[in-house]
Amino acid sequence: MRRSQESGFREFGKAAIGVSVGAIDPDGTQAEQQLECPDKTFVPYDSCRNETLADGSRLMVLRGYGYPDKRVDTKRWHAYLLTRDGYTVDASEWNAPAEKGADVSRAEPPLTVGQLKGLVSSDEWRPVMNALRKAAPQPVQQPPAQGRDGRAILREFKALLPVSAKVTSEHGDDGYAYVVVNDGKGASLVQINVQPNMSDVEGELFGFGSEVLPDGTKVVTHQDPSERGGAGVVMWTADTIRTGGLRVVVSAFNSGSQNAKATRQTPALTMRQLKSIATSGKWAGK
Repeated sequence: MRRSQESGFREFGKAAIGVSVGAIDPDGTQAEQQLECPDKTFVPYDSCRNETLADGSRLMVLRGYGYPDKRVDTKRWHAYLLTRDGYTVDASEWNAPAEKGADVSRAEPPLTVGQLKGLVSSDEWRPVMNALRKAAPQPVQQPPAQGRDGRAILREFKALLPVSAKVTSEHGDDGYAYVVVNDGKGASLVQINVQPNMSDVEGELFGFGSEVLPDGTKVVTHQDPSERGGAGVVMWTADTIRTGGLRVVVSAFNSGSQNAKATRQTPALTMRQLKSIATSGKWAGK
């Protein structure tokens, strides 16, 4: 259930505020994901904090932006509350009359962080919660196929990086890992996806023009502007698929974040190095 309104503030300018009330499994992975502060490599923000309230509710408050690449100055401040019995109150506010497509009308959103916290934690939402059906327990997720957990991928990924690429930050998740490296010429984001059983996309992604290695692995490379990147950001990619359907994709950017402006002319890894990582026998041997 959601309500959004345009609020008038004569001395500061108009602002949009939206609130929704819902229900999820409080012990499920979705709840943990909603309460987790995002990774600044992909989502820029000024501050984010988590806390547990006296009644056991969990709260996340984030001061961020309306657009990940910050191409306009729209700010989005967001509070997410999860009660012990699985009800949620999700509130966002902007320093503009609308979430998107409206000019910034004030320096900051109208509610302070404390007021935003008070909004989502108010007892006034309890009648709305009581009118909602509780969410069913979320199914337990199975481990990733072939043991492709993020920690193992990250470990192997780092071992394959050139010595010149000094890792400044890192993260691994199921089937995916990234590092931000610096070779003395600026930060560069490098990421890898390891995806088993991808034979169904082979014809679409690895058609005419693909390089075929002696072991049957197909390779395509791309050098393109980043679709989500900031000004001047490019994305270099080596995309591979093995005969058994294992797809390994390695990409590098000339920025430490997809959403930030370019910090260097080219990524820290060459296309040859990206291809070498993607075709390494370490991935086939797992």
